[in-house]
Amino acid sequence: MSNTPTNPFEAMLAQAHEMAKAFNPALENFSPKGFEALWPTMPKEAMEFWFGKTLNKDGLDAKTRLFLTLAGLTMQGAQADTAVRQTVRHLLEAGAKKQEIVEAIGQMSVFAGIPAVTRALDLAQDAMSDKKEDGA
Repeated sequence: MSNTPTNPFEAMLAQAHEMAKAFNPALENFSPKGFEALWPTMPKEAMEFWFGKTLNKDGLDAKTRLFLTLAGLTMQGAQADTAVRQTVRHLLEAGAKKQEIVEAIGQMSVFAGIPAVTRALDLAQDAMSDKKEDGA
């Protein structure tokens, strides 16, 4: 019996994995989460400057914009692991409480469904526990 996957998606992933190993053997152990560590969390002041009220005094602050981003990512089924974790890290840096983050994701259950919310909560918990280990 061969080790060839019968599922076309699994076959495509296996082929991509073999190609990556052929191009660069170090890619065999590639971790998207490890790559994520290359992108630091912006300081609160930088987020407020770029995404907050600096350019629009009457507009949304950075924390509110990040909550909207998190809601949108949850609505999409929380498929973008890195984006969800990064948004949660930025929310914590912007001063959001962990309970507020959980509530914002939970609010989306009405619109996105339980599977999307469960996935987003798992990713958020992962990001919040990473932050805790960093001393926050």
